[in-house]
Amino acid sequence: MKKIIAPLLCIAMLSACNNDKKTEQTETVNLDSKFENYKNTFIEEIWRLNPGWATGSGYHKFDSILEIPNAELRAAKLQAFSIIMDSIKSYDENKLNSSNKISLWMMRDQVDASMWYINMFKGHEWDAANYNVGGSFADILNGTYDKLENRLHSINLKLNGVADYYKAARESMKNPTLEHVELSIIQNNGSISIFKESIIDSVKKSSLSEEEKKEITTKSEAAKAAIEAHIEWLNELKKAITPETARSFRIGKELYDQKFKHDIQSRYTAEEIYNRALKRKTELHSEMGKLSAQLWKKYFKDKPAPADTLAMIRIMIDELSGQHVHRDALLSSIDKQIPELVKFINDKNLIYIDPSKPLVVRKTPDYMEGGGAGASINAPGPYEKNANTYYNVSLLTNYSEKDAESYLREYNKYILQILNIHEAIPGHYTQLVYSNNSPDMIKSIFGNGAMVEGWAVYGERMMLENGYGNNEPEMWLMYYKWHLRSVCNTILDYSVHKLDMSKEDAIALLTKEAFQQEKEATNKWRRASLTQVQLCCYFTGFSEIYDLREEIKKIEGDKFDLKKFHEKFLSYGSAPVKYIRQLMLEDLKK
Repeated sequence: MKKIIAPLLCIAMLSACNNDKKTEQTETVNLDSKFENYKNTFIEEIWRLNPGWATGSGYHKFDSILEIPNAELRAAKLQAFSIIMDSIKSYDENKLNSSNKISLWMMRDQVDASMWYINMFKGHEWDAANYNVGGSFADILNGTYDKLENRLHSINLKLNGVADYYKAARESMKNPTLEHVELSIIQNNGSISIFKESIIDSVKKSSLSEEEKKEITTKSEAAKAAIEAHIEWLNELKKAITPETARSFRIGKELYDQKFKHDIQSRYTAEEIYNRALKRKTELHSEMGKLSAQLWKKYFKDKPAPADTLAMIRIMIDELSGQHVHRDALLSSIDKQIPELVKFINDKNLIYIDPSKPLVVRKTPDYMEGGGAGASINAPGPYEKNANTYYNVSLLTNYSEKDAESYLREYNKYILQILNIHEAIPGHYTQLVYSNNSPDMIKSIFGNGAMVEGWAVYGERMMLENGYGNNEPEMWLMYYKWHLRSVCNTILDYSVHKLDMSKEDAIALLTKEAFQQEKEATNKWRRASLTQVQLCCYFTGFSEIYDLREEIKKIEGDKFDLKKFHEKFLSYGSAPVKYIRQLMLEDLKK
């Protein structure tokens, strides 16, 4: 009897287990379905709380709203974020599928960071460059998502808040830094043309009624006057700031570590990445020394090479840097090279490049100038997948001959190609096209800076590994110089904000150890004084992506497919690399 009962008990228990599993699987499917719906609600609420960000992402429901950045708005946002966080916590992440689990983490991270920025970072009190209406109006005016007349209707309503916007900005600021006041003056001056010319010219071209044309024109002129009054206030504020009373642009150790955690979302701490960058700098100097010694006779014949390795590298780089485009041909040279990069990618079968997604090389708009970056990408959001991606290039029109030559030597024949790889193909442009195509909007919208910048830096290395530049030692030497920039970005940023590095020491690091031109080093110092942590994105993201690739290569062995890896990695949108890594490694186990 016992022999019969035992198997029956096992069968009953097995049946119960199976039923439990089915129930659990059903609950998981139902929860995932519920969470999918919640994600849409979450995104809608984030756009409601950030209408300017929504417009820039291609979501135009809130185009007509201009937030007034006062204390009441910040309090309302904190209350809303607290409610949203409670709703996120109501989902058991362990019962969600892997993709939704990562979406939940990203949503939680986004809300947590938003609250931290208001409560702890308090940039609204000291970063005057936070306040500029130009970009939000330009995004609507330059859009192609709707006919001009409808976009002008939104602008008409949005214009109502410009004067109150700048009044609230002035009331919110408490002892702003001199550096951010100066940047705000530059960028707000750049915005004036939007209201003085662009909006008014568009109104004239439109089929609006004469009454509405007059109304928008009058409001646009009033907005221009409000910006000019704000600039005047900033100029007076600038005069009043003294070395004794000025707030430092350095955010300090505690805020820096917290901001690194919120912005970078890395497996590593800020200190770990800093130490890794120091080690990588030493490795690069060694590789560059070998290449310089190899090239020395080709360029200097019997002239003895310096015994000091860094001095030899410097001379070799200076020699190669003389090969550069004319100052007036910078934009056209970049534009010409884009198709060549696409051809190389296709010939080597490295990643699919969608030919239907337009990339437009253009002069950097005036309202975006002054931040210290010579080139940048403006990509459409996931709601406007087929809109133009703009490759912004700062022209050298206002540069002296000396400064222009310094800049062009920095972006010489070799470096300009690597810059185009970074910004365009297969860098930012390519990655952001894939991000927009991600089936999960959370992973497209809430882009992680370290993943985005890290991919662009990884792309540079990957292209040369696959033969770009014909493996010429000149190209590799200049690539290492360029890569040293990413490494030293981390060292510079960490040292400036946490270790109180002086401007003199910073310039010495960049010119003597990173072999940068004086003008480039000065621009980078300016960037480090205007931003925090962002300069760490490049090397941190690169390190994590490169490590992941090598890890998967080791697991897959002969089955590893580089193109497949690239497309799989980019399919997760712009999620933090640590989250993408978890998903990709889990997939390998299936």
